[in-house]
Amino acid sequence: MIASFSKALVAVASVAMLSACDLPRPGPNFEEVTAPEAQTSEGVNLVLISQSVAKASRQSISPGFHASFLNASSPATDIIRPGDKLTITVWENVDNGLLATLGQKVTTLADIEVDQSGRIFVPYAGRIEAAGRSPEQLRQQITRQLNDQTPDPQVEVRRLAGDGATINLIGDVGGQGVYAITPSTRKLTSMIASAGGITADPQLSKVTVRRGKQSGAVYASDLYRNPDMDIALRPGDTIVVDEDEPIFMVLGATTTQALVPFPKADLTLLEALAEAGGLDSRTADPKGIFVFRRESGAVADRVLNTSGARAGMAFAYILDLTQPGGFFMADEFQVRDGDTIYITEAEFVGWARVIEATASTLNFGTTLVNAADVLNGN
Repeated sequence: MIASFSKALVAVASVAMLSACDLPRPGPNFEEVTAPEAQTSEGVNLVLISQSVAKASRQSISPGFHASFLNASSPATDIIRPGDKLTITVWENVDNGLLATLGQKVTTLADIEVDQSGRIFVPYAGRIEAAGRSPEQLRQQITRQLNDQTPDPQVEVRRLAGDGATINLIGDVGGQGVYAITPSTRKLTSMIASAGGITADPQLSKVTVRRGKQSGAVYASDLYRNPDMDIALRPGDTIVVDEDEPIFMVLGATTTQALVPFPKADLTLLEALAEAGGLDSRTADPKGIFVFRRESGAVADRVLNTSGARAGMAFAYILDLTQPGGFFMADEFQVRDGDTIYITEAEFVGWARVIEATASTLNFGTTLVNAADVLNGN
């Protein structure tokens, strides 16, 4: 009986050795990923990461404003527009003036709103065209029309920006709302500051300006660093501040397998590996780090040194950290939103699993043999 158990033990161990490829593992190894038969019918471009490849595959992650936004001059903040509110003060040189109450020579007409036709009504002066004029021009017009009815009237016009010179500000700012464009808030950064500033991470916050049918965007960090991006605002603009949410996926022989959010907008492969917890020192193959993505036609042409490449081609970029300069190339290669980073296992890890499985099988077999000895009274 012991002999039969021993034979069974050898058979089980042999099966464990032969079926090593079926042992659990986090994914394919380097040879399996790069094997020709593993490529799909559409073809996957295997590209070893170098300095030239890192440069060719890089895309600008900094959005920007259209030339029409950048070249727009600051609006005149003293021009009256429909929706603005005016305060008109009139001093008369007679005791019983046209506008003043008994015993008064000063009359204040407050909160006169410019209607949608651009006009206002002033007693004894009638309806006056206000939109498109400065407060000084309107003052002169009112003075002329009152002068025929009261001697030498003195007129003051003060303007409060209203609906005709406002912008909408929404998103991750201290205070969302409708804000008037004033001399101190004619630029994008000053308007955001007047609303309490950006409350989200400026490294990931994107500022979008919508103007009519056009729109432009810039990362907040770039806006602060580049004064040219601090564009002049226009009445009716909408400013949206929101946090961009790019992510990459990391799989394989790493300390974590998950969707990882970008810690900043422009992320390198070296930084992405660090953000994901680094390579698993027990299992990872530093020669087999893959970045999978689909490229645009322009990027594919640059990387492959071709022309006319179709958009959406599949690429597998390979990083070998054991090569001279491997870490420098990893720090130059750009990771983009939606990338998948896969780290293969070292070859010895597969053999270690075989040995572990075989040892477990042998221990189980020994237990069976010992149990048979007991049953036989040995």
